[in-house]
Amino acid sequence: MGQTNEFAHRMASKTIKLVDASGNPVVGKEVALKQTNHKFLFGCGIFDAVQVANKNVSADRLTFLEVKLDKFLDVFNSATLPFYWGTFEPEKGKPLTKELKAAAQWLKERNVTVKGHPLCWHTVTAPWLLDMSNEEILKAQFARIEREVSDFKGLIDMWDVINEVVIMPIFDKYDNGITRISKQLGRVGIIKEMFAKTREFNPGATLLLNDFNTSINYEILIDGCLNAGVSIDAIGIQSHQHQGYWGREKLEEVLYRFSHFGLPLHFTENTLTSGHLMPPQIEDLNDYQIPEWPSTPEFEERQAKEVEEMYSILFKHPQVEAITAWSFSDDGAWLGAPAGFIRSDNSPKPSYEVVKKLIKNDWYTNVTCKTDDNGKVSFEGYLGDYDLVCGDKKVSFKLDKDSDSVQMLI
Repeated sequence: MGQTNEFAHRMASKTIKLVDASGNPVVGKEVALKQTNHKFLFGCGIFDAVQVANKNVSADRLTFLEVKLDKFLDVFNSATLPFYWGTFEPEKGKPLTKELKAAAQWLKERNVTVKGHPLCWHTVTAPWLLDMSNEEILKAQFARIEREVSDFKGLIDMWDVINEVVIMPIFDKYDNGITRISKQLGRVGIIKEMFAKTREFNPGATLLLNDFNTSINYEILIDGCLNAGVSIDAIGIQSHQHQGYWGREKLEEVLYRFSHFGLPLHFTENTLTSGHLMPPQIEDLNDYQIPEWPSTPEFEERQAKEVEEMYSILFKHPQVEAITAWSFSDDGAWLGAPAGFIRSDNSPKPSYEVVKKLIKNDWYTNVTCKTDDNGKVSFEGYLGDYDLVCGDKKVSFKLDKDSDSVQMLI
């Protein structure tokens, strides 16, 4: 019972009355209640879906990627797809809409919730913005939001609207169009504009502000946005831990500070490596470029322990609604880090087995019971989608916090 209490906010009870076609209770029948999906979003950045859905790689590579995605689909129910402007529309007027739509459709058909990342960011932005005036850049950014949000509505209804605004106006690694307009509009100003435009074209979407900065600067920025009337649906917190696991204390401190806003928290980009740690003196993670970064058995065990603790802390916190691992696999992982749940050859690491056990076993409901004299069964389970199976009949239903008794025809 300890676990049930610890995760009570993730669960609900439901009473179901089974009746036959004549309205009579179905008595003494065995019923299986099988969870088919979590309400909580357990995700990964899964950019490989673009190649798989479009089949635009060699046959060998396609087979390899299909094996990789099968392993992803065995565990996860949420995916982030890449909408970096510089790679999505490298040439003005030629966006990769068709390719990304195919990927979003492919994932949706497999019951995966898809998020687009990001609509506005100063890094990997369109190089051709530099030929424009600030007024033209802002107009192009608005048109970009209108196009993507409208084109993908129904396939992608969750967006990282704007990314890493704490650093955006003072970003000095190279000139770019988005830093130019953020200097002019100010941090809260640019966020307000981007959220309003995104909301206009998909009023029901879940819109995130996302940042790697977990200092008081991000808190001040969120506070400023909320005071300015920006309708943030969830706070995105990046947790790239290439230089070492945050640990329970830091994690709980971050949760404590960011939960004060009363908004859902999404851990949008989580990294825990199974290799050596990046040296602590590296300030910008992108500056760490090495020829190879191996995954080792010793560090794979460390990664598995860290994944288990971190996911358990986050799942326990009532405001956390999503955890996204940034790299599902070491193959193609950011910075070449061994940050995946599976190795470059698609073999699962201990962390994969750990996360699969948590998501699909420890935090999953699969019960069998018998209907009583009134044709009723009652159960408690984790929030999400379910199948009720009785004999050769199957009925699908949702278990949520408002769950009460319901009648089903069998």
